[in-house]
Amino acid sequence: MQDVAIVVGLLAACLVALVLVLLARREAAAVRRQAQDDVQSIRDEARTALADAQRREARAAEREQHAATAERAATEQERAARTANEAAADLRRRAAEQAATAAAAAAERLATAEREAARVAAAAEREAADQRAAAERQAADRLAAAAQEAAERLEATSGLTAAEARAELLRQLTAEAQTAAAATVRRVEAQARRTADARVRRVLATAAQRAAVPTSSQAAVTLLPLPSDEMKGRIIGKEGRNIRLFEALTGVNVLVDETPGTVVLSCFDADRREVAQVALEALMADGRINPQRIEAAYAEAQAGADERADEAGHAAAERAGVRGLDPELVRVLGRLRLRTSFGQNVLEHLVESALIAAQVAGEIGADVDVARRAALLHDLGKALTGEVPGTHAQVGAALAARHGESEAVVNGIAAHHDEVPADTVEAVLVQVADAMSAARPGARREDTDQHVERLEQLEELVASHAGVRRALAMAAGREMRVVVEPSAVPDTEIGRLAVEIARHIEQDLSYPGEIKVTVVREVRASATAG
Repeated sequence: MQDVAIVVGLLAACLVALVLVLLARREAAAVRRQAQDDVQSIRDEARTALADAQRREARAAEREQHAATAERAATEQERAARTANEAAADLRRRAAEQAATAAAAAAERLATAEREAARVAAAAEREAADQRAAAERQAADRLAAAAQEAAERLEATSGLTAAEARAELLRQLTAEAQTAAAATVRRVEAQARRTADARVRRVLATAAQRAAVPTSSQAAVTLLPLPSDEMKGRIIGKEGRNIRLFEALTGVNVLVDETPGTVVLSCFDADRREVAQVALEALMADGRINPQRIEAAYAEAQAGADERADEAGHAAAERAGVRGLDPELVRVLGRLRLRTSFGQNVLEHLVESALIAAQVAGEIGADVDVARRAALLHDLGKALTGEVPGTHAQVGAALAARHGESEAVVNGIAAHHDEVPADTVEAVLVQVADAMSAARPGARREDTDQHVERLEQLEELVASHAGVRRALAMAAGREMRVVVEPSAVPDTEIGRLAVEIARHIEQDLSYPGEIKVTVVREVRASATAG
């Protein structure tokens, strides 16, 4: 039974294989037919392409034949054209020869005609000239006779000879000419004066408008912003010792509660106020405020005065547009930042004058650089008037000359108060700029300088007493703080000295209100351990 199944399975497998073979043959036949069809279509396409190529080749050959024919025709036409050009050239040569021959003949005939015409014209001109000369001689003779007769009649009528008449006529014409010339000169002068006045007003108004700067008047207080409310207590110190020491060292009143968030430094002396400002700014930046730090900051602020002067001088020269100044001139210029004249800051006045002088020089065509430089340096001597004898114009001119400034600049400095003659237009412009800056409304206050002078006299009077080391006018002159030498004035003499100073002030000075005198005697002892 098992064998039968195997046989049946084999038969089934053979049947399946036979079916598969038949199917494969059918597919192969279909593929073969498809391949034959593809080959046939490719052959047909190749035959068609070959026929097209043959047709194109035939057409190309036909075109080449046509082109050869056209080339032969063009060659024949070119040969015919060359022959025609040669014939035309031959004709042109013949025509040119004939034209040259005709032109030569015409030129010869024309030259002959011109020579004949010139001969005839010359003869006619000679004849006309002879006739004209004869007519002119006859007319001149008749005119001379008529003039002689008219002169004789005029002399007989007027009773004057010809020479006398000419002299009288010359006198009258001269008088009329002088009168007309004088009137013309007066009109021209009046017009020039009106024009000059109008131009001067325009130039000065333009210069003042372009050089408009903030007010240059000096204030007697300095405002410093407080970084925090805590800093206010540090500045005052325990029981006020810090602020008292600061005021005693600097000679400046410190007002902490006047303006919220601001410390006010009040003093008539700009030098003291600047030192106090620098020292207080350093203390607030450091945050540590005690007597030792206050003394150190005050010493550093005093030591940095030259550096601040250099910075201020360079800044002023840069704002005024002046370059190449000697370093010593820059330092002296920076010292004027603390100087005032009738309440006007001198350094700001110099910068303003330099800008005005440059504008006016540009308007009238003068040397802008010389005018600007001389105007910036014209009050330079005010920084040295207490050290060098002479007026500030003389001192400033000598200082500028020593440090290499030109003669025009030196003359502008020396002549700005008419102490020497102004040799250049730029020197006159320095005077104009100086007057414009000083006369500007709000620029100067006379009472400020008088107040400062009164305070300085007060300090000098107090400092003349024996044993006084330092005298400081504070609170706008209403208080005098006097620091004495401990070795020269004992404690028992402090009261007597205060009364003596007060009596001296009453006798020698006139002042409104009252002046409080405070005498300070401080003894210090120090030692080093280690």
